[in-house]
Amino acid sequence: MQGDPLFREVQRFRQPWIWALLGGITLLMLLLGPIAWGGLVIVGAIAGLVYSLRLQTEVRADGIYFKMWPLHRSFRRISWSEVERYESRRYSPLREFGGWGIRWAPGKLAYNVSGNRGVWIERTNARAVLIGSQRPEEFVRAIGEAVQ
Repeated sequence: MQGDPLFREVQRFRQPWIWALLGGITLLMLLLGPIAWGGLVIVGAIAGLVYSLRLQTEVRADGIYFKMWPLHRSFRRISWSEVERYESRRYSPLREFGGWGIRWAPGKLAYNVSGNRGVWIERTNARAVLIGSQRPEEFVRAIGEAVQ
């Protein structure tokens, strides 16, 4: 981890539909009978977790760093020697990975928070990784600068 990152992005789960869904579940629990305090606590805990989740991505001189906090306490690193190919691309989060978050599919991983754009990284001897980004062109440009 040397110097300032060439690229840094922090993304959070702030989509209105997530909060509408959690609010709707809470409202139904309150309206449909005796209040189940345990259920409200669980919905509150889920809302707290979703609110605190954030995908941090950095391009540094020695590799690509990313973490989904609080699930990852420290950054995951893809060193430049592991990168075979990379590109900015559009993807279908639901069709290709089954949704958002940290997602596994045969031969590939995805770390995404929102949207349908990201950087696809093919590694030399491991699974390919898709890192979601709201600024994928800038992300790819930073990788190009770091690799040169």
